[in-house]
Amino acid sequence: MAKRSLLEHALSVLNAASSEDDLQGTVSHIRDCYGLSHLVFHVVSLGAGSGKHPMILSTYSREWVDFYTSENFFDLDPVVHLSRTGFLPVDWSLLDHASRETSRFFRQAHSFGVGRFGLTFPVRGPQGERSLFSATSNLRESEWRHLRADCMVDFQILSHHLHDKALTTSGFRNNGAVKRLSRRELQCINMIANGRLAKQIAAELQLSESAVRLYLRTAKRKLGVSTTSQAIGRAVAGELIHV
Repeated sequence: MAKRSLLEHALSVLNAASSEDDLQGTVSHIRDCYGLSHLVFHVVSLGAGSGKHPMILSTYSREWVDFYTSENFFDLDPVVHLSRTGFLPVDWSLLDHASRETSRFFRQAHSFGVGRFGLTFPVRGPQGERSLFSATSNLRESEWRHLRADCMVDFQILSHHLHDKALTTSGFRNNGAVKRLSRRELQCINMIANGRLAKQIAAELQLSESAVRLYLRTAKRKLGVSTTSQAIGRAVAGELIHV
């Protein structure tokens, strides 16, 4: 399956999910489509005053999930710590393995087949909710680097789409209607989603760069998000644009 049709297929399957069980099956399906070892979507918090870790959709073994919970690794897992301050994707190989506790955590994870390599995308929702989308692999390092580079944009889009779908499907968030985007806002979001830079969009649409950035800001505001990646995810989820 071609890369672009693979993303479209994954989004179509995700969009069809109507329950948490459906979403669990969708996570497994996306893992298989991209040839990953595991895929995990973890709602860390629903915002100020909410309980922690209200949802985990995971392809990990039941043994690892039970062990992780019994050992309260939520407080130790450096990936979970990302959700408190991080915004950018993080390769697990760049995480600090120096402390005794963290080193033990990674050894335990490896023994349960979590995966030699991993990549996590923190997601911040418009109502303060925080989630993590993690993909792991047991490929050779050179193959992993290729997969990571080839699928980075796909995973960013899927992480935000899954965040919105999981929270609305589970009832954690009301599925309010999205405000209508203008023609220019849709053009700018669509072009940025397909790899154009603001300078390129400005030249193609015969606008100033400041006008393009203004359209992107107003589109984010209407979509109820704070980042361009979130705007792309929500626009794709709402079938406002296609990538």
